[in-house]
Amino acid sequence: MRRRALLAAAAGIAAVAVMAPTTPASAKPPGATGAERVAADPRASAATAADRAVASGLDELRVSPDEAYQRTAVTPTGGLYSVTYQRSYKGLPVVGGDAVVIADGLGRVRDTAAAAGAVRGVPTTAEVSADTALETAKGRLSRVDDSRAPRLVVLAWGERPVLAWEATVSGLADGRPSIQHVFVDARTGEVADAYDDVKAGTGTGYYYGSVTINTSGSGSSYSMTDGTRSGIRCGGQNGSAYTGTDDAWGTGSGTNLETACVDGLYGVQREWDMLRDWLGRNGINGNGGGFPMRVGLADVNAYWNGSYTNFGHSQDNQRQATPIDVVAHEFGHAIFQTTPGGAGSGNENGGINEATGDVFGALTEAYANNPNDPPDYQVGEEVNLVGDGPIRYMYNPSLAGDPNCWSSSIPSTEVHAAAGPLNHWFYLLAEGSAPGGGKPNSPICSGGPSSVSGIGIQKAGKIYMGALARKTSSWRYAGVRSASLAAAVELYGASSAECAATKAAWNAVSVPVQSGEPTCSSSA
Repeated sequence: MRRRALLAAAAGIAAVAVMAPTTPASAKPPGATGAERVAADPRASAATAADRAVASGLDELRVSPDEAYQRTAVTPTGGLYSVTYQRSYKGLPVVGGDAVVIADGLGRVRDTAAAAGAVRGVPTTAEVSADTALETAKGRLSRVDDSRAPRLVVLAWGERPVLAWEATVSGLADGRPSIQHVFVDARTGEVADAYDDVKAGTGTGYYYGSVTINTSGSGSSYSMTDGTRSGIRCGGQNGSAYTGTDDAWGTGSGTNLETACVDGLYGVQREWDMLRDWLGRNGINGNGGGFPMRVGLADVNAYWNGSYTNFGHSQDNQRQATPIDVVAHEFGHAIFQTTPGGAGSGNENGGINEATGDVFGALTEAYANNPNDPPDYQVGEEVNLVGDGPIRYMYNPSLAGDPNCWSSSIPSTEVHAAAGPLNHWFYLLAEGSAPGGGKPNSPICSGGPSSVSGIGIQKAGKIYMGALARKTSSWRYAGVRSASLAAAVELYGASSAECAATKAAWNAVSVPVQSGEPTCSSSA
């Protein structure tokens, strides 16, 4: 049901072992031609082609005799299909063993990527007990609320694969919510790696005027549950959607949580529509699904925790952190997690994750084009979260003290600051270094081109979405550069202005040329 709001303030696919595929025609009507079979089920054709590529060890997909791939998902992306896989080694899951094959509905492989090379010679017997590993993991939190029994894995993210216990613990770290995956070396007992499902962010304003949002219900029973977008609902900290006896929500107050949900639903519904209309993605997770959101978090913050988004308030407690760019940022983390390779680990990967949230915030703000919150490539400009104005500036990250340019220090930079080079790249690609029309100029890093010509935010978004379809868990800035160039070539051709602009924008933020990266045949 569609409703008028008084104020806008604020499926899993089972793993399939890769084996010699059956003839794709087996489920088709007798006598159908090859072209008719493909047209009838392009998704199956793409999956079959990807399975064959994996089974043959094509390009980066080669593995050792002790490893096997399992297909985990087939996701439509911009007219192609992103087919993802996970590896096992002697029956153990390989963390960092993910791979992705890009294929089309005609059964042709377009691209491949793998997070790590083949695993060989790793012992499979632990010398450290699971209980000891769990206690080590708990030590990373200041308060432990819950934990999960560790599982034995091969961790392939580092310089060499190691046998490790993966322990999941949740609670508080430095007073903030945390759900950590801690990898304890099963031979030495040392922490080999860790990542946090909770991706923290911050917010913006809440006044959008009277807007229409999708809810559900009839008669005298209504719910802030979107009946048209699976998984999308909004409520308080108990996880239940707000309900009411009529179909009008919110009071217009910045402290009213029902009003915050009006804003939150308005934002995520615009993001869902933007993904469909501009980027060809079906829902937040790519397969027609989304995630719940909660408001009323007692913190000057907002975050994604791997299962839902949660939104707090400004420092003066006068506004909820649920405007378009913040809502779309937090759901942008969900998009990052549900594209190939998942969330990954490390500060550089985390910075890419944070910038991805900002990119989807900018895209959604542009798509909504609400006059009360015009598109501006700023993050948190309306909420004035702590009294300092915007939190980040995509066109010039240094205005908030973040790096404009990539350097060897990025891997040790705090994740929100490490987002700077990717945010800067996206603005340059979308708008250029001197866009005019009242849009701010954007600086170019030392050694870069004299200027960059923008291609428009929708095309820039398509290229970045195409890059995300090639993501692996070991992604760093070098990988984003190569993947985005592959996407630009796929979408627009090697001789296109779009490909040239993609390359020029990376050069302008000092991400170096990569060996074997796709080539643009025209100059920027």
